[in-house]
Amino acid sequence: MSYPDLIAQLQPWIGEVRGRLIPNQPLSEITWFRVGGPAQLLFTPADEADLAFFLKNLPADIRVTVIGLGSNLLIRDGGLDGVVIRLSGKGFGQIELLDNHQIRAGVAVPDVRVATAAAEAGIDGLSFYRGIPGGIGGALYMNAGCYGTETRDRMVELRAVTRQGEIITLSNAEMDYHYRHSNGPRGAVFVSAVYQGFAGEPEEILGQMREITEKREASQPTKSRTGGSTFKNPEGHSSWKLIDAAGCRGLRVGGAQMSELHANFLLNVDDASAHDIETLGETVRNKVRATSGIALQWEIRRMGHFLPGKQVREFLDGDVFTGAV
Repeated sequence: MSYPDLIAQLQPWIGEVRGRLIPNQPLSEITWFRVGGPAQLLFTPADEADLAFFLKNLPADIRVTVIGLGSNLLIRDGGLDGVVIRLSGKGFGQIELLDNHQIRAGVAVPDVRVATAAAEAGIDGLSFYRGIPGGIGGALYMNAGCYGTETRDRMVELRAVTRQGEIITLSNAEMDYHYRHSNGPRGAVFVSAVYQGFAGEPEEILGQMREITEKREASQPTKSRTGGSTFKNPEGHSSWKLIDAAGCRGLRVGGAQMSELHANFLLNVDDASAHDIETLGETVRNKVRATSGIALQWEIRRMGHFLPGKQVREFLDGDVFTGAV
């Protein structure tokens, strides 16, 4: 499918934009699942000023969606209308070492690069990012964490551009972080963040990171087309244990399969569609609810439109999801 070309509607100011604008760009090329329909208009800003100019001039009635490295993301087969913003490593991929064991990172920096840069500089406390796929932008939005540490434990402040094109700074408290969730200003596009670490020995920190890598590769399908952990852990429970108990380890729908190695990882094993993946996820939720009474919540962000006749209902028997999370 394809959408009407938005660029014609954005004249004459769109000619002053320095970043890249691509109508009807297939998003399957930039998501880790390798599924999803097109973006009506994909915008890759040149830098923060370019992003602010674009958002200030973009009509308020045009939808804006921001995606990062595409790791924890499922875009439906009908794609996304409006503008999809993706921040590039060239414009938003810098790392800066600050005083007092702090580090500033652009949102396009992969989490692992931040962990490594901090370790090499003798900044401890950020090695947990070695175990998280994706980039800093997604980590800030989702309060990503593992092995006992979350983003909210280390983030001091972040810089963002509002939907009106204003550049603002948000404190940790203003983000109102919770488990795998944040409550920052609606529509704000994060561009960088400052993290607080503490003094450490580089070799010791790098050793911790190697242990995290070994543990992750031994227990997770890191080389597969996946979105990472599929469901959040309910309070007092582990999602993978609930999925296992419901008989869903290895369960398959079309080209999508729950991992045999880690039951909470959903994989694209055979040219799956987004419909296959979401149907499998809701099948698992249905089975877990039936066996345990617990309603698993998606950790993977799902967004976009279903193709006609290819809607997926919550738990397979509930409402059709129509928004973005």
